[in-house]
Amino acid sequence: MSNALNLPLATALVAAVMLAGCNRDADDTATMTDPVGPPVATDATTEPVGTMPTRPDPMAGGAETAVDVTAVTLGTQAGSDHRITDPTTTFGTSGPIVVAVDTSGAASDAEITTRLVYQDGQTAGEESETINTTGNETTTFTFTNANDWPSGSYTAEVWVNGVQANSTKFDVR
Repeated sequence: MSNALNLPLATALVAAVMLAGCNRDADDTATMTDPVGPPVATDATTEPVGTMPTRPDPMAGGAETAVDVTAVTLGTQAGSDHRITDPTTTFGTSGPIVVAVDTSGAASDAEITTRLVYQDGQTAGEESETINTTGNETTTFTFTNANDWPSGSYTAEVWVNGVQANSTKFDVR
């Protein structure tokens, strides 16, 4: 009677091992053992509009993406040329934070996003603008807060088409 029980168990074990090996190739195992970043949600259709991906998305933005971030300047106001009039990395708790992003290169529908990240990792503000450019350009992002900005250290992250291109640290006192 024990042989009658062992045969179905052995058959089930062999079937499980065979199924586990189905549809496997070298590319699948390389992907599993060589991650490119932190895990992300697999259902991209539920991602809210206007959020930044947690890892670079090379398919985001326009078809032409040959744009480089050449400088990120911070201040409290920008002139008519979009450049910061009085650059600083220290801000008061109640004023605006203006981020000027200098870019070069040619791009159609390139999405430039600036995100302010507080020292604990929370996003304090995020703005995006789509640009079409064939040369040097400055894009300005102005962040205001209905309440005072919390004192502490921040990072201004700049992303181009979903790929982080630059970052600058600053303080609010």
